[in-house]
Amino acid sequence: MKLALKIDVDTYRGTLEGVPRLVDLLQRHNVQATFLFSLGPDHTGRAIKRVFRPGFLGKVRRTSVTSHYGFKTLLYGTLLPGPDIGRRCADVLRGVRDAGFEVGIHCYDHVRWQDHVADANAEWTATEMRKAAERFSEIFGEPARVHGAAGWQMNQHALRLEQRMGFRYCSDTRGSTPFIPIWNAEIIACPQLPTTLPTLDELIGANSVTENNVVSHLLKMTENPAPTGHVYTLHAELEGMKLAPLFEQLLEGWKAQGYTLATLAEYFSALDSAQLPHHEVVMATLPGRSGTLACQGPKFLA
Repeated sequence: MKLALKIDVDTYRGTLEGVPRLVDLLQRHNVQATFLFSLGPDHTGRAIKRVFRPGFLGKVRRTSVTSHYGFKTLLYGTLLPGPDIGRRCADVLRGVRDAGFEVGIHCYDHVRWQDHVADANAEWTATEMRKAAERFSEIFGEPARVHGAAGWQMNQHALRLEQRMGFRYCSDTRGSTPFIPIWNAEIIACPQLPTTLPTLDELIGANSVTENNVVSHLLKMTENPAPTGHVYTLHAELEGMKLAPLFEQLLEGWKAQGYTLATLAEYFSALDSAQLPHHEVVMATLPGRSGTLACQGPKFLA
């Protein structure tokens, strides 16, 4: 049974502080994971525009955004210039790869992608993805083989580009099982490995779930293994910092349940990729998350 750990790194602070802590934690437990990096400027402060999005204020109140991200981070891109993560933190990023972990692309500008890609045209989408791909190659000396979209936000152009840019597999969606994506009846020949479990920030503060019982709540969801295992998404800014003790409890619990904690590459290699089902990609809402996300939709019947 494989449970892939997908680590989204959204911010400058998360890269500098959360990533090294996660590397140390994972190494102490002798487990693997995939790190997906934001590679351009940190403009977290511009996310204030989401205040008008349904459910956003509730999520902010539940998850204590300032305590996780820090006051300075919440000013980047507004009152403070956004630091260029890829330029300033290249040694940290390469250090993750050199420690034996899989690395890939999360985005170039996290807020720009998350807030605009859903309605963006082909030119805008290609520009953002190519900037991320070029920065990745500049840092690592080779092209990325995995992409996981910021905020699970995608469009048809981005899915097409993943195929053309040579990604082996991607994790841009939420769902229940690996699949070949279809958008408006167009098959995209790049497998999706969707996040199958809720994140800590989606759970804490909702339906009587607290920091004291969220680990047991999540472990209960994985005690009966799914046929194709699980993909769990965590964040350098959360599980790599304030919520690190909870993440360590999850690691211990999943190992006790018999899971091999793996990279997306290892998870994908255990699948029969030729037999993956075809599913539509749809935009849908999920509990604990504001706005709509790219999700695994109905199975496509030819």
